[in-house]
Amino acid sequence: MTRVSEIESSVAVAHGNGRVSLETRGIVDPADGELVLALRCCGLCGTDLFKINGPAMTASILGHELVGSVLVSRNGRFREGDRVVVPHHVSCGECALCARGSETMCPTFKENLLEPGGFSERILVRRRAVDLAARIVPAHVSDDAASFMEPAACVYRGVKRSGFLDARANDVAPRCAIVVGGGSMGLLHLLTLKAIDRECRVVVTDLRRERLELALKLGAHAAELPGDALAAAVRHATAGLGADAAFDTVGGAGILDSSLALVREGGSVVLFAHAPREERASFDLNALFKSEKRVVATYSGSLADQDEVWRLIESGALDASPLVSHRVQLSRFEEAVELARTQMALKAMVIPG
Repeated sequence: MTRVSEIESSVAVAHGNGRVSLETRGIVDPADGELVLALRCCGLCGTDLFKINGPAMTASILGHELVGSVLVSRNGRFREGDRVVVPHHVSCGECALCARGSETMCPTFKENLLEPGGFSERILVRRRAVDLAARIVPAHVSDDAASFMEPAACVYRGVKRSGFLDARANDVAPRCAIVVGGGSMGLLHLLTLKAIDRECRVVVTDLRRERLELALKLGAHAAELPGDALAAAVRHATAGLGADAAFDTVGGAGILDSSLALVREGGSVVLFAHAPREERASFDLNALFKSEKRVVATYSGSLADQDEVWRLIESGALDASPLVSHRVQLSRFEEAVELARTQMALKAMVIPG
C-alpha cells in the first residue's frame, strides 16, 4: 500500500515581497483521527494577499477557505470521497479567553491545523479541526458556496460584535448597515447581512461603479460613491437616524472618520480589514464619548460563528458563489495572485490542475 508521504504534491509557496513559486513536496502520513484531503477549491482571500505582498517571510503555503475530497481517513466520521469543508484555526474552548467569548484570541487558535495549507494538491487536516470543525458538504451545496464558510463566519462575528443583531427596527427607522468596500469581503458582508435579515437595509460604498452595480444586483438597498451621495443615501434609508453599524472592509484612518460620521448615536464602526502598515487613527474623542458610538475590532470567526453561518449556507439563505469571478488552476497560482492584486478578480478560486 502506498503511503501518503510517498506521494508528491504540488504546492503554491508565498515568500513575501509579492513573490510566489510552485514547488513539489510530500506530506506526512495521517495519524489517528486525521484526514488527508485532495484539493477541490480554495479561495484566495485578502489576508493571503496581504501576506504575499508584505515583507519577506519564511516560505509558507497559505490558503484556508478550503473544500476537499477525503483521500485518506483515520476518523470514523468521514469516508473516502466525502466532500469536506474545514477551517484552519480552532480554539481550545477551555482557556480564560475562550470562557469570556474571545475564542479567536485563544493562543491555541493561532495554530494552523491544515498542513501544509489550502494551496496544495493534498492537505493533512489535524485531529482538532477534524473533531470540532470539519463538515461534510451536502449534495445540494456547491464547492464554491461551501468554501465561504470560514470567511462568512468572520463576517458573522463582526455583525454579532457590532450590536447590529440587537438593534430593534420599526417602521420609522428600519435596521440599516453600511458596508465600506465592494470587493469580495464587502459583498460577502452584504450577502450575510441579508441572509440574517432579509428586511434590513444595506448601503454599500466603493470607488468602482461596476462593483456598486453588482451590489445592487445582490440586494443592496443603495450603492454610492463615497461623499455626499452616500450620506444622502444613508439618511434616506434610515429616516435621518443614521446607520446602526458600518463595516469597514478596506481599512484606514480616513474611512474610520467618515464611517463614524454616518452611524447613529449609539452605533458602531467595525474594523474588519488590515489598515495600511503603521497607520494611526485620529478622531475627536469627545464626539465619540458624547454620542456613545463604538469602534469595534473583529478578527476571524469562532466555532459558534461557523455553526451559525453553516446553518445559513445549508438552508440556502446564504450562497456567496456568485462572488467567484475567476477559477485558476493551482499550477497558475501566480496568475490568481495578479488578478487579485490588480483587482481584476472579485474572488479568485484556486482549483486543482
